[in-house]
Amino acid sequence: MTVALQQLRATYAFVERNANIVKRYWTWELVWLMYSIADSLAVSFIGLGMEAIGGQAIDGRYFVLYLVIGTLVWRYLSIVFIWITEIIAIERWEGTIEYTLMAPIHRLTHMAGQTLFSVVYSLIFTAVVLGVNVWIFKINLATANLFGGLLILLAGSFSFVGIGIMGSVLPLLFPERGQQMTHVIIAMMLLVSGVYYPVSVLPTPLRQIATISPATYVLEGARKALLEGTTNAQLWEFIWPVLIMGAVAIPLGLWVFGLAERYAKRNGKLHRNG
Repeated sequence: MTVALQQLRATYAFVERNANIVKRYWTWELVWLMYSIADSLAVSFIGLGMEAIGGQAIDGRYFVLYLVIGTLVWRYLSIVFIWITEIIAIERWEGTIEYTLMAPIHRLTHMAGQTLFSVVYSLIFTAVVLGVNVWIFKINLATANLFGGLLILLAGSFSFVGIGIMGSVLPLLFPERGQQMTHVIIAMMLLVSGVYYPVSVLPTPLRQIATISPATYVLEGARKALLEGTTNAQLWEFIWPVLIMGAVAIPLGLWVFGLAERYAKRNGKLHRNG
């Protein structure tokens, strides 16, 4: 068996392992899905309530679509991030973290398996939430560029993978509170990326931070594709920034994780917690 084939099989092994974790805790996954659907609908109903709140004639359906897209794109990106950062905590809880990090495989192989599963899982999860929103709000996607929306989601995944790998260092180094610390990262990106409002309404310092958030470009590009039917060629202005961010973030994330892993091994931090 060649080295390359061995690493590919190891990558698939991590995908299969994560799938088995989902099967084992399927009731929790069902609860999380129901919560996500309710949260998405609650935010989207704000669009219909704008006319009643403001007392003015406005296009509530447009606001619904604006909020639905923002909620779904953010849900997808945050699940990619969370699955990559939480796996350290899950492995620590399961008592397998030492076996995983001491196994004779490349860390790139390990992270490739984590990434592949997180992207596939997030796409399926988001598709279910989207289906419910389309059904509830009678959304017409006839003029939307669905392929373009998918394209920009996948492009944005790379940068969130890199950020997620860097974020996973926190649960590795701080077993008791590291997982909670990762929520600061995702909360800051939620604030500045224009999930529920245009970035233009933010104060200048936050707008400047928004320019380095990959979610800003993914959200704007997805809205262009789904609300205006923007062509794939025109979406390139939103795709190339997140691809560059991903090209920088993934190698940087692997390097940072490698430093943290060596530190954790030297200081005996690979222990079960829970």
